Amino acid sequence: MKKLIRLSIVAVTGFILLYISRFWLFSLWDRPGLFDIKAIPPQGGLLRTWLRGTDLVPFELMIWAIGGFLVLTGLEKIFDKFKSPPQK
Repeated sequence: MKKLIRLSIVAVTGFILLYISRFWLFSLWDRPGLFDIKAIPPQGGLLRTWLRGTDLVPFELMIWAIGGFLVLTGLEKIFDKFKSPPQK
């Protein structure tokens, strides 16, 4: 059961990371934003929006990749911290 919960957490995190990236392909809602929040557009690409107007825009993909790696590594560290010791 723990593995299923952990896998679900990682899947939802991956889904969120994909939505933040420019690689989002789906339009799951047709309003201007999720729950009418315009900051959550249906076409994704939030990182590009967050970096708009800064000098970091050309590095969007690298920032997304490094951030995704850090988030998933942090999840792994959290899972390892709550891991029960092996039983004999």
